[in-house]
Amino acid sequence: MISSTEFDYKKATQALNFLARQERAKKINKMKAIKLIWAADRYHLRKYARPITGDRYMAMQYGPVASSVKDIAEQSDFLSSEEKTYSSRYIKPTDNYTLLSLREPDLNVFSQTDLEALGFAQKNFGHMGQFDLSELTHRYPEWAKFASRFKNNAATREPMSFKDFFGDPRAGSDPFKIDPKLLNGSREIFDEQAELASLWL
Repeated sequence: MISSTEFDYKKATQALNFLARQERAKKINKMKAIKLIWAADRYHLRKYARPITGDRYMAMQYGPVASSVKDIAEQSDFLSSEEKTYSSRYIKPTDNYTLLSLREPDLNVFSQTDLEALGFAQKNFGHMGQFDLSELTHRYPEWAKFASRFKNNAATREPMSFKDFFGDPRAGSDPFKIDPKLLNGSREIFDEQAELASLWL
């Protein structure tokens, strides 16, 4: 599905930085941070018709992964010089698993609703470890549609569609549940924006 969203490396950097600052010693497990950003993007998309980061998501064995957010968290060679210079001022990987905040986050890059979504993710899931968060993400349709492929080792990654983020899990309580009219309105706005974006390709 074509998306009207564009990746915002400053928001991605500051989201990682914000989440690291909530943890003891201002360090956070990278997989946990990436899953919390998925939660914030999911919340914001469903309520306000756009994700925070605008990143492209891949379904992987341990759940949804925002591709460029992962690159920033790892200070990957895939980053542009501009992205690397900016992000390295705020965050630093200390090993293969941990991300350290270097300074206070610049919250000015966010809208009030962005901060609302990050707060939602932190409040509802910040107490969870990375593997519990991974298991949680497997309940949701954007990942669950690929479950059999991962179980049978038929795939290592699959491109995800933001359209699936509007779906609900089959059973159990759901912190992402919102008023159906609001959800449908957000879905319609997102679909219209995606359709308009496709006309420019």
